[in-house]
Amino acid sequence: MKDSVRHHATREITRYGPGVRRDDGVGRQHALAKRSNQQQEKDKMKRMMIAGVGLAALVTLPWPANSHDKHAHESYSAGEPGNPKKPSRTIEVEMSEMAYTPSRIEVKRGEQIRFVIRNVGKEDHEFLLATTEENLKHAESMKKNPHMEHDDPNGVRLKPKKSAEIIWKFSKPGSFEYSCLIPDHRDYGMIGKVTVK
Repeated sequence: MKDSVRHHATREITRYGPGVRRDDGVGRQHALAKRSNQQQEKDKMKRMMIAGVGLAALVTLPWPANSHDKHAHESYSAGEPGNPKKPSRTIEVEMSEMAYTPSRIEVKRGEQIRFVIRNVGKEDHEFLLATTEENLKHAESMKKNPHMEHDDPNGVRLKPKKSAEIIWKFSKPGSFEYSCLIPDHRDYGMIGKVTVK
């Protein structure tokens, strides 16, 4: 009889978690609550880790608008955007590897020009109309963001075999330039000159 009582008592003692042994109902509830709290802590840590990884992924994504549309141009040194409804003289400009054709243009003050720009080269090229100082300064920005896209009326970036138009009114006299500000292109001579008389 003693053996059967001892066996029965042993069956009542159950393991409810790591290092927890109870033989009464209160102990069992306590062990389950402790295990539940541990699971909640693990779940909380998992959620925090997932949120941290997600935040890190967002921070490392490239910003979508690497474009010149962030510039606030109130005026342009080389004149102003033209009016497509008014007459203009058409000048075709071809861009190839490190050269523009023509490389020199003369216009009259107040004249409106419709530039038809074609990339006949094998690489992307730009046409950005401004002063030499402005283009040099902008070239430094391009070295930091080489894939920056132009969304200004005085500039365009073209892939090979593509074309675009810029209508420009030269309202100010002086010497200006158009150049490709993709890193190294300007340094290799991709510059054109505009003289406004």
